[in-house]
Amino acid sequence: MNSYVNTAVGALLGTIFVLMSVSIASEGIFHSEAPEKEGFAIVAEEAPAAGGEAAPAAAVPIAQLLASADAKAGEAVFKKCQACHDGTKGGPNKVGPNLFGVVDRPIASHEGFAYSSAMKDFSKGSSEKWTFENLNKFLLAPKKDVPGTAMGFAGLPKDQDRANVILYLHTLADSPVPLPDPKTATQ
Repeated sequence: MNSYVNTAVGALLGTIFVLMSVSIASEGIFHSEAPEKEGFAIVAEEAPAAGGEAAPAAAVPIAQLLASADAKAGEAVFKKCQACHDGTKGGPNKVGPNLFGVVDRPIASHEGFAYSSAMKDFSKGSSEKWTFENLNKFLLAPKKDVPGTAMGFAGLPKDQDRANVILYLHTLADSPVPLPDPKTATQ
């Protein structure tokens, strides 16, 4: 063998020996025990047992929530949505479709937007509409309401935030549909 090859192999083996020695020594010097108590407890939602559905919490009807909703507050909450959606008339589709006139519009029907197959299935051939109830349920947990949707938003867990956003979306129309009567609202 060439002396240069021997020198290179020797240098490589020497470097590996030094690195291994330093690693073993530092593990012995700086070894730390596992803490007795975790810094942060991570609580994950458990799936219901097979064969049984978890009972949903009693929800306030959207008609009652809309009676006390504030469109200005909804506009502020809608800023979370603006990264993916535009709400202006004739505005562009972004990652999500334009939401001008979304209330009472057939689901998965906005021109020029490629909807996921899950959303197309959910729309039942665009025969389902974005009613106040459908919007409320979808905005609570999009991936739970439409499994397989491409929408990555986690949802709006607060009833009032959802009602405010829905009322704001209601204002984004040339002729908004009438609000539901809170007196005749059912769950």
